[in-house]
Amino acid sequence: MTETQQRLVLRLEADGRFELIEWPRPGGGTLNTLHTAIGCRAVDAVDISDDLTMWLDDEGIATGLPVNYGATALYAAHKPPHQTYHGTVVITGGTDRHGNTLPLTTDQVMAIVEFHLSHTAVVIPAQRTN
Repeated sequence: MTETQQRLVLRLEADGRFELIEWPRPGGGTLNTLHTAIGCRAVDAVDISDDLTMWLDDEGIATGLPVNYGATALYAAHKPPHQTYHGTVVITGGTDRHGNTLPLTTDQVMAIVEFHLSHTAVVIPAQRTN
């Protein structure tokens, strides 16, 4: 699969770190990919817009996960804020006409990363040396 054909989504951690992940992960399926990426048993979907969906741990607030300020700011940039979001989240595209969750476009990835970098205290990992 070439890079232009890759189906990617964005994983945002509560501490500000982020990464692109394959959508869905090979052999994982949509739900398993979300459970693995978020680190949870039950996911909840929050529509940010027609073209963006945020997936999060359904039990994140109840289990005391830290506030994800990046996810909360992203939601608030599109809709009036009504709560904070907690723990790691995955941002995907909208859905197709069959209800299947879509990956992000390159433009969406760039816009979200730029927004995230300008609105949160991001931890940028050190370059790998091996």
